Amino acid sequence: MRIFVTGASGWIGSAVVPELIDAGHQVVGLARSDASAAALTAARAEVVRGTVDDLDVLRDAAAASDGVIHLAFKHDIAFTGDFQGAAEADRRAVDTFGDALAGTDRPFVLASGLVGLAPGRVATERDMPTIDGSPISIRSATAQAVLELASRGVRSSVVRLSPTCHGEGDHGFMATLVAIARAKGVSGYIGDGANRWPAVHRLDAARLFRLAVDEAPAGSVLHGVAEEGVAIRDIAEVIGRHLDVPVTSMAPEAAAEHFTWLGAFLGADVPTSNTLTRELLDWEQTHPGLLEDLDKGHYFHAPATTA
Repeated sequence: MRIFVTGASGWIGSAVVPELIDAGHQVVGLARSDASAAALTAARAEVVRGTVDDLDVLRDAAAASDGVIHLAFKHDIAFTGDFQGAAEADRRAVDTFGDALAGTDRPFVLASGLVGLAPGRVATERDMPTIDGSPISIRSATAQAVLELASRGVRSSVVRLSPTCHGEGDHGFMATLVAIARAKGVSGYIGDGANRWPAVHRLDAARLFRLAVDEAPAGSVLHGVAEEGVAIRDIAEVIGRHLDVPVTSMAPEAAAEHFTWLGAFLGADVPTSNTLTRELLDWEQTHPGLLEDLDKGHYFHAPATTA
């Protein structure tokens, strides 16, 4: 199939593209810069220039493809004060894709998230988020809209990704925690640190996106979760050991100052099951878990950044 991928040169996308190509697909990637275009060309993908705001570009590329994987999201503005703007742009892009693919039975796979899905218990693929009009729920409503495209003749699916998609080269949550610990001389966690985050290696996540575009039935919810929940305290202890800094509990009221923007997420307890996803697509973890990956040392080879 000819698959159009947004976010194709990003952290997850740069693993999805070779996964698709090695499986025999032709990939067309959206590139907003010369650097992104060069990376896609080097990865053997075709290039379409534009951004998620260029709705005509998205519409034409989707119509000319056999399927779409939408990974792009405006994280740059989402985590610097305008999450609502990023979510609204995402919804416009999704609606554009939906209109282009309606009635074709072609696959449309959306990357979404897990935080806030089922507070206080293990979340499953059958759980649906609360949509209350808040900025964070705008993105949840977008995921729901993608699932509803099944009734319009689109083989739609949503991959809810773990908060941390780890691996060598990661500049996300784990790299940020390492950078904060290095800068402040202490590896911290909030409260007793028993709260858990699900995790997935980005190469395992990439395979899940490929399986989704190949096989997922219309209206499928999939969990990009390899580990149900890793305690934040355990993560802090590995970071402290590698950086040779103390491992310390932080009071919840001190989290925002110590962890900056990450403090709003770090205290969340979001254990999540992947049982239905594994059964549906025969998907299994084949790459290292989060603590093992941290222990490999690549997160500590050079100073990480919080960007």
